[in-house]
Amino acid sequence: MTIGLGHYLAVGAILFTLGTLGIFLNRKNIIVILMSVELILLAVNINLVAFSAFLGDIVGQVFTLLVLTVAAAEAAIGLAVLVVYFRNRGSIAVEDVNLMKG
Repeated sequence: MTIGLGHYLAVGAILFTLGTLGIFLNRKNIIVILMSVELILLAVNINLVAFSAFLGDIVGQVFTLLVLTVAAAEAAIGLAVLVVYFRNRGSIAVEDVNLMKG
């Protein structure tokens, strides 16, 4: 049995669903929300690489490298903002972040 395009799309769909559920079900922890966004980006990358290999084109793989670069920068900047916010406020709960409005 060979692993085909449908298998990769199924794994991507499962990861995308887990990321979406992680965002909507856990609204109290910002770190879990950031990890869920990373899962969503990983699911998109799996689909890009799968279609790139299926079509014999390298554009999807190059775009995946760009998305991974942006995701790494987003994670580093997001965690740095959370560390600074925690040092100032003492908490990183989502309810406390809403106090920044205004």
